[in-house]
Amino acid sequence: MDEQQKYLQVEGSTDLVRETGSKAIINRNKGAYDLAIKRANSAQEQRDEIREGTREINILKCEMHEIKNLLKELVGKT
Repeated sequence: MDEQQKYLQVEGSTDLVRETGSKAIINRNKGAYDLAIKRANSAQEQRDEIREGTREINILKCEMHEIKNLLKELVGKT
């Protein structure tokens, strides 16, 4: 199959084509693809930062709980 038979231009868009076999819509704009990948990576980095911040907060909460219990023990011994 040649290029013309395999892909049909999507009406109203210069970047989109429909693959005739699978009927999938394909964006041929490499710049748009690269931008989408960059956005996805940035979003993943933000999610990772939030997860790490949450872990650090949970660790601090546990440490504060331990300190609180130690203080209660010290106050109870006097």
